[in-house]
Amino acid sequence: MENAVTASAAIEMAGENSETPRTWLVTGGAGFIGSHLVEALLARGDSAIVLDDLSTGRLENLAPVAGHERLEFIEGTVLDRAEVASAVARADVVAHLAAAVGVRLIVDQPVKTLETNIHGTEVVLHECGRRGTPVFIASSSEVYGKGVRCPFREDDDVLLGATTRTRWSYAASKMVDEFLALSWHRESGLPARIGRFFNTVGPRQVGWYGMVVPRFVGQALKGGPITVYGDGQQSRAFGHVGDVVRAVMALMEVPASSGRVFNIGGPEEVTIRTLAERVRDLVDPSIEIQCISYEEAYGTGFEDMTRRAADTTRLRETIGFAPSRGLDEILVDVVADLRGRE
Repeated sequence: MENAVTASAAIEMAGENSETPRTWLVTGGAGFIGSHLVEALLARGDSAIVLDDLSTGRLENLAPVAGHERLEFIEGTVLDRAEVASAVARADVVAHLAAAVGVRLIVDQPVKTLETNIHGTEVVLHECGRRGTPVFIASSSEVYGKGVRCPFREDDDVLLGATTRTRWSYAASKMVDEFLALSWHRESGLPARIGRFFNTVGPRQVGWYGMVVPRFVGQALKGGPITVYGDGQQSRAFGHVGDVVRAVMALMEVPASSGRVFNIGGPEEVTIRTLAERVRDLVDPSIEIQCISYEEAYGTGFEDMTRRAADTTRLRETIGFAPSRGLDEILVDVVADLRGRE
């Protein structure tokens, strides 16, 4: 099959030097996922322009490649059209990862969430559209909202909560981002791809904004307790950042991925209570696990989803992708990373 051949080549090109190195613009490139993508691109032989306002990204994330001759860092925002236009004009490929992320930030700063995610994507797509520059748009599993069919497939209907529930502003903003990217593709042929990330985890991630794995690991390393929100029976599936980056790079090598949406995540679904227990057992089996209410964690009216796991059939069929790391390896990596920062 033609797709199978293309998929095999895509996976190889995602990890090896390309015969024709390209320049990538990575918005949010000082963030958790962005910095890993930048590092992988430079290792492959490509060049990277990073645009990041450092609101949630950190320069220390780029420390492994600091001073690299093929890396350019711009401290700026995707809301600055002139800055984005200048960067896109010098890029062959764009990976748009800049966004307001994390449950805590979404609840505390909903205006920033909406403005950054929607208007920032508008600016990036407009500049890519002017030049026909291939672009990857980072979306989220949050767009599935309170949907009950699981694992989720890309064409499933979505179900969001009421507009009075701040939590859903992020999901709505990412849905608009997807509609914008797909509209640019349909109207002008812009080679845009969309990736819905499902709980990407790994070294450099921080728990400041509600990311559960680094939060649990950080609490465990401090002697506990590990705090689980709700009853802990809500379930999630986690993907290693290295696998996610490899998928993003491979998708940009396959013409058949243009104009499509892809779930990107890991295969193992676990309850949050089980996750806490696995972190505890890895760090110190004597650590206490406590359950606290969502109201205590986020305030009145917060809503959560019972399950969140991805059907990655489309990703596998398009680029031949399969995760290389399971949850146990992910947890080992995060523990080692956070211990190294102590």
